[in-house]
Amino acid sequence: MDKIRNFSIIAHVDHGKSTISDRFIELCGDFNTREMSEQILDSMDIERERGITIKAQNVTLYYKSLDKELYQLNFIDTPGHIDFSYEVSRSLAACEGALLVIDASQGVEAQTLANCYTAMEMNLKIIPILNKVDLLTADVNRSIQEIESIIGINATDIICCSAKTGFGIKNVLESVVRNIPPPIGDPDTSLQALIIDSWFDNYLGVISLIRIKNGILKKNDEIKIMSTKKTYRVEKIGIFTPKRLEKDTLFCGEVGWLVCSIKDLLGAPVGDTITTKYNSSIVPLKGFKKIKPRMYAGLFPINPSEYEMFRNALIKLSLNDASLSYEPECSTSLGFGFRCGFLGLLHMEVIQERLEREYNINIIITAPNVIYEVLTTQNTILYVENPSKLPPPQNIKELREPIADCNILVPRKYIGMVIALCIEKRGIQISMIFHPNQIELRYEIPMSEIILNFFDRLKSITHGYASMEYSFKCFKASNIVCMDILINKERVDTLSCIVHKEYVSYRGKEFVKMLQSLLPRHQFDITIQAAIGKRIIASSTVKQFRKNVIEKCYGGDVSRKKKLLEKQKKGKKRLKQLGNIRLPREAFLSILNMGKKNEKRIDDL
Repeated sequence: MDKIRNFSIIAHVDHGKSTISDRFIELCGDFNTREMSEQILDSMDIERERGITIKAQNVTLYYKSLDKELYQLNFIDTPGHIDFSYEVSRSLAACEGALLVIDASQGVEAQTLANCYTAMEMNLKIIPILNKVDLLTADVNRSIQEIESIIGINATDIICCSAKTGFGIKNVLESVVRNIPPPIGDPDTSLQALIIDSWFDNYLGVISLIRIKNGILKKNDEIKIMSTKKTYRVEKIGIFTPKRLEKDTLFCGEVGWLVCSIKDLLGAPVGDTITTKYNSSIVPLKGFKKIKPRMYAGLFPINPSEYEMFRNALIKLSLNDASLSYEPECSTSLGFGFRCGFLGLLHMEVIQERLEREYNINIIITAPNVIYEVLTTQNTILYVENPSKLPPPQNIKELREPIADCNILVPRKYIGMVIALCIEKRGIQISMIFHPNQIELRYEIPMSEIILNFFDRLKSITHGYASMEYSFKCFKASNIVCMDILINKERVDTLSCIVHKEYVSYRGKEFVKMLQSLLPRHQFDITIQAAIGKRIIASSTVKQFRKNVIEKCYGGDVSRKKKLLEKQKKGKKRLKQLGNIRLPREAFLSILNMGKKNEKRIDDL
């Protein structure tokens, strides 16, 4: 155990985590030049296309240090985007240390702070690494200054490296074996293994990534999942190098994978404890704090016959992505589907792409909403994530919206535009801290305003230099109302949304206008209305197709023409009563894009 080092690589987006991982594997792994590729740990096509890490990946390498000792390095490459922060917290639970990677040209950014504080809360040894020092725009002194002033850790022994060229990578590995402590545990006691991650394989069943905290695990052992009390026989165990390599034993302190032919998709929950069937441990390990979704959206299969396939796909995805939550939902316009909880818009987009690519299911996603707290007239509290499920207005005493605590790091020259954006989004300033090159802003902003293109606007007005990290703070009473969309006087539940009274007139008109351009014409008029309760705030009409039935009447009495027009009128009326209006897929994302057009652009001020 003295020669084992478990550590994670954490950083902001695009600061070089995956490239550093590639250099580690090149230096220590058994990959030849032909097998090596960029972002070798990013196994999903989406990760390679977007250039981001979505799933944390574990690798076990063997490194011979300068003192000729052989060390086993178990390291985890983690995501950097805020929407995948739960992956980071779960990965850190398996480690004793963390490499905090910082881009020398960008300096400290918001997610750098968030990931660093998460590691500090877990009492991990943090080693600051300054990457991309070979770039012409790199400013080492400024970055060191920011590490000490913003993060508050000593940067005198910081290691400078370039993951692209390989400069300084050996120094990083030497620092790992010198400074990160070995794992603590008792190999002679009962087995206690923490399930860090799980995913489903069509041939092997559930595969679990585990960290042996106490005891040892051998092939053919009888094990027990402590939460379900079910027992299984260990069929295969091993490590990732990053190729899946089988072993006969996983020792105390090691991180590896486990296959027990678990066919039940929920048979090995993430955060659970594995012990042996006989001489089992009585006390389970401390699991992971369940993270709550920040936003919700309805997911419905376009083909209703794919509902069962869709349900199984969601179960498999939630096994692989523990931050995804779902529950069945029925819509009058879209049929049967699921109400899913996500950590952000990127998380939602990734889940949609994975469903379509990996499971070949085409889905419709409704406009995203946050969860609201409702105080009823009976003084009971309800939590509503779907606006269509709000109680009647006469039964609501107070409607409270979720408030996010936002930490924004921005260069000084953009501070005025960022403050203007926060004010526009109904933000309240909590603090403003001046650092040598950046300003740290802390704002309370409604969560519903953040998911409505806030991050895109922030990046646009600061030309990509600002960074943001946010977390849920509290529910606060606000002057907000539920806006319903009526099509031919029938309420479409999936298009309902909660809007602040200050913007309800503008958003109602904008949404009605968008729907008018999206809905195809029918044989009858289609009336689109935005309403608050029984009050119509915006209205528009999609005009009908009309055939000129009196075209053939080149003469004769006028009563004949009137008779034909009356007959057409009755037919149109019957069609309106019986006709079905098919809403296009784009209509359900129009609320999301509503604020992106015709809005006051702060960067033009």
